[in-house]
Amino acid sequence: MEKITLTGVPETMLQTVFARAQETQKQNHKIADEKAVELISRLDYDFSLAAKDKTMSSGVLARTLVLDRMVSEYLSEHPGAVVINLACGLDTRCYRMQGYSHWYNLDLPEVVEVREKLLPEDGIISQIPASAMDARWASCIAADGNPVLVIMEGLTMYLSESDVKQIFAIIAAHFPTSVVFVETMLPFIVKTVKEKSIEGSHAKFTWGVKDGMTLAALLPDFEFAEEHSLVEGMEVIAPVYRVIGRISFVRSLSNKIVVLVGEKKAK
Repeated sequence: MEKITLTGVPETMLQTVFARAQETQKQNHKIADEKAVELISRLDYDFSLAAKDKTMSSGVLARTLVLDRMVSEYLSEHPGAVVINLACGLDTRCYRMQGYSHWYNLDLPEVVEVREKLLPEDGIISQIPASAMDARWASCIAADGNPVLVIMEGLTMYLSESDVKQIFAIIAAHFPTSVVFVETMLPFIVKTVKEKSIEGSHAKFTWGVKDGMTLAALLPDFEFAEEHSLVEGMEVIAPVYRVIGRISFVRSLSNKIVVLVGEKKAK
């Protein structure tokens, strides 16, 4: 058993992997993440708060469903693409996807240290111990002219606007025509919604943005393409959302996966 001593935002990765493992073990599961089940069985950690936090688990499952579909579709249309997963935590999507030439999982050194013990990777999957705001990580990526997809899942809501701008500036400088899938949260939700397991990790939501077009307006090197409400995932988890999810107010409150396309010209 691996004892985990992480705190703050890095600790939240344990709640998310638990949510995926818990769902996988249900008889009529909506996602199948056997890697998550394996990970939970090897962790010495108190998951009691995560087990009771339905808000957190529903959000994790919804965004997993939406992002799995989006990434799979992207890789089908861009075979051989390079995928960069920022703030990866214990994400296991690289094991569920096919068609990429290389997958880079990046997170803080203390997170990657845990990940390397639990998920030792080589070949076409690499680990990068670095902050997403440290431009040096980009030099570790070998795109070799292939399309580049950057995933930012469960990250921006823990940052500041200047942090988000810095990350996108790094992406634009090194991967000028990349596509970014970025999860966003409404400012209203940042201020009002509390997830017990997240609060228990002493992590707090700190930043939100109205919508994808508002985010794109902050980023001079990116254009807004589209956005997907996590209601699309909730419709799979809870059929009632097939009805209430049609209400624009309900859809607007949900986190979004925003698709941004890099338009900066390579030097």
